Amino acid sequence: MQLSLSPSFASHVPPKGQLLKWVGNKQRFAAEICKFFPDRINRFYEPFLGSGAVLATYRPDIGIGADVFSPLIDIWKELAKNPESLKNWYSERRDRIIEEDKKDVYSSVLASFNRKHNGPDFLFLTRSCYGGIIRFRKSDGYMSTPCGPHNPISSDSFSKRVNEWHQRMKNNTFVHSDFEQMFIDAKRGDLIYCDPPYVDSQGILYGAQLFQLSRLMKSIDEAKSRGVKIVLSIDGTKKSGNHLCDVEIPDNLFETEAVIKVGKSMLKRFQIEGQKAHDEEVTDRLLLTYAL
Repeated sequence: MQLSLSPSFASHVPPKGQLLKWVGNKQRFAAEICKFFPDRINRFYEPFLGSGAVLATYRPDIGIGADVFSPLIDIWKELAKNPESLKNWYSERRDRIIEEDKKDVYSSVLASFNRKHNGPDFLFLTRSCYGGIIRFRKSDGYMSTPCGPHNPISSDSFSKRVNEWHQRMKNNTFVHSDFEQMFIDAKRGDLIYCDPPYVDSQGILYGAQLFQLSRLMKSIDEAKSRGVKIVLSIDGTKKSGNHLCDVEIPDNLFETEAVIKVGKSMLKRFQIEGQKAHDEEVTDRLLLTYAL
């Protein structure tokens, strides 16, 4: 069964602003995604946590957010347990822009991060890099995204966002883990929401180069057989440039499909070096292992 949603629907209320600036962020559409979640679940898992937008909007009683990138999980753990410390992580770097050139500050923090990956540097970089595009070189893990054209939000504005996001995320558990372990941990009555890297349109982004969709499909099949419900966001765009990228989905794995329009592609703008991206509307397919 296929459904189509209007971007105006809101059954849950997302945060007012993004905590992390993140390409592919689902915050504007998180309320629509949550509409398709079951009325009752035991635990909620989000194994590709990224910006945390869906978890922050859904606000489950028991939530587990996971990601393979440890600096990202360090940020979410700090938000949940030590929000004042997270504010300091940001202000110590952002406030340098008052006296120093923004690009010099960015280069300094980027160099520090590339010497040793860490949450405090990564937090500032997500807010100040171009379009929130976190791009790593596959050869050595070096983050290569340039500085964005605009100043990152002020420390005061970020502090206010931390206050709101802390209230939404403080009761969740955050885990540095591969997605497969989350599927193993989930039990009957649990819900898993997946927003994995799009291997065609997001191949330059962190995590995408090593991600294998076939592994995810196998995990979904195994978890479904145990009574776990799964919702998968996946690229609904049929072409990336001139390349046909229709995703092959195993037969009978999903029972419901929805289509959500998510707007223009910031990643495409980055790939064409800031030129206007015409006719680059992006859609997401939302696939459910259960009937509504």
